[in-house]
Amino acid sequence: MNPAAWPLKRAVETVRDGGVIAYPTEAVYGLGCDPLEEAAVARILEIKQRDAAKGLILIAARIEQLLPFMAKLPADVTRKLEASWPGPVTWVVPAASHAPAWLTGGRDTLAVRVTAHPVASALCDACGMALVSTSANRSGQSPARTGLMVRTQLGDAVDCIVPGAVGGLSKPTEIREALSGKILRAG
Repeated sequence: MNPAAWPLKRAVETVRDGGVIAYPTEAVYGLGCDPLEEAAVARILEIKQRDAAKGLILIAARIEQLLPFMAKLPADVTRKLEASWPGPVTWVVPAASHAPAWLTGGRDTLAVRVTAHPVASALCDACGMALVSTSANRSGQSPARTGLMVRTQLGDAVDCIVPGAVGGLSKPTEIREALSGKILRAG
C-alpha cells in the first residue's frame, strides 16, 4: 500500500465506524463525520461547544454527493452553484424535507460546498459521501490551521487527524444564500 494512502484509509474507517475526524480544507482544519450519524454529529457539537441550532456545512467531492440532502433547485440556481464549484463558496440551499435537523439546525435550509481542496475532496470520494465540515476549534477560539493545532486545542476528542496543508485562503469560505445570491459571510 502507498504510505500516503494510509491516513486516508484510516480516516475513512473512522467515519464508517461513526467517529469524528479532522482534515485540512481551503482555509482551516475541519471537523467531520458521516452526516447521517446523529451521535457523531452530536460529538462534534460537544467538542466545539456549539449550539445545534446554528446548523452545519456539508462538503463533497461532487454535487451528486449533496443532492440527497438538498431540495430540488431551479435550473438557473443549480447552474450558479455548479459554476462556483469546486471552489471556496458555500451555498445555503433549501434542504430536502428528510434532511436531519441535526444538520440543518431545525431550519429548512442547509449549507453545502463542493470542495476544491485535494485532501478534503479525496476524503469525500474515498468515503463515497458528503461529510460534515465545521472548523476545528471550540466556539470562540481561532480555528486550527494544522493537525498539531487540532491535537493541541482538542486533545483526544478527535478520533483521527488527516495530515495535510490547508489551502491558500486566509479566512473561512464565503457563504451565500443560493436563491437570492446574498452574501451571508464574506470570504
